[in-house]
Amino acid sequence: MRRPVTALLALILAGVWTYAAENPQVGTWKMNVAKSKYSPGPAPKSGTVKIEAWGDDGVKVTADGVNADGQTTHVEFQAKYDGKDYPITGLPNADTILLKRVNPNTVDGITKKGGKQAGKTRSVVSKDGKTRTFTSEGTDAQGRKFKNVTVYDRG
Repeated sequence: MRRPVTALLALILAGVWTYAAENPQVGTWKMNVAKSKYSPGPAPKSGTVKIEAWGDDGVKVTADGVNADGQTTHVEFQAKYDGKDYPITGLPNADTILLKRVNPNTVDGITKKGGKQAGKTRSVVSKDGKTRTFTSEGTDAQGRKFKNVTVYDRG
């Protein structure tokens, strides 16, 4: 009886590790403040994003940082690349996010607040897997338009 359970567990774990290896987004990413651009500014002082494989085709994202005012930030969500809304916490202008994979290195997202689109995102991992460029644009909690390009280095 133990062998089938052990074999099944091994297959499940192998699938998760294979998915993580095939998904360039997965990993820990450290913000490169010098290469990032925020409009309107100012840019955050620091940021780290941890992306983990979640389920068959999804990610668990945890982002921690320090904003321009010196306050800590924490954003978290779990979502599949299926175009459906998933809860997101830590953003004043969004309560859900949906993700769609464009290709292995590119993921598009849409954030919503109360069912209404608040912003859109694009995450692109470089071909060498060392850099992740995250572009976000939309309307902030105060109703101002923004477009931010955050560059991350694999940590």
